[in-house]
Amino acid sequence: MNVSFEIANEQDKFPVTEELTELLRRAAAETLDTEGIDFDCEFSITYTDNEGIRALNREYRNKDSATDVLSFPMFDPETEEIEALDGQPAVLGDIVISLERAAEQAELYGHSFEREVAFLCVHSVLHLLGYDHERSADEDKLMREKQRAVMHALGLEIQ
Repeated sequence: MNVSFEIANEQDKFPVTEELTELLRRAAAETLDTEGIDFDCEFSITYTDNEGIRALNREYRNKDSATDVLSFPMFDPETEEIEALDGQPAVLGDIVISLERAAEQAELYGHSFEREVAFLCVHSVLHLLGYDHERSADEDKLMREKQRAVMHALGLEIQ
């Protein structure tokens, strides 16, 4: 399985390094592998700041506040199956991460910025695969377990 993604950087508060990009590729690949996805996948990641993600959150979720990550799946898990067609990678959707919020949360939780961004990537890839912790307490628990397993496999345990 190959994981590819396009990166757009719409913020200037934090550097986007090759190391961060590679960490997110590993985080996405481990998440997909844990979920049994054995075909090529692609998605996009946009880095923004709190102001940028607040605007998106207001526009798409009617919530006028900054958040850490937004996920925009390309399929409806209720009615569609994720699949690669005609040898092309499956397009999972789009992820938007506020690097500003990630830095705030890393400080709050006492771990590295890189670990927080990797966690947000794992969380968001699970959303692209159809998981939604806001649907029910059971789904929230399941997502937390999956996140914990992936972060453990990456050597970035959740505190």
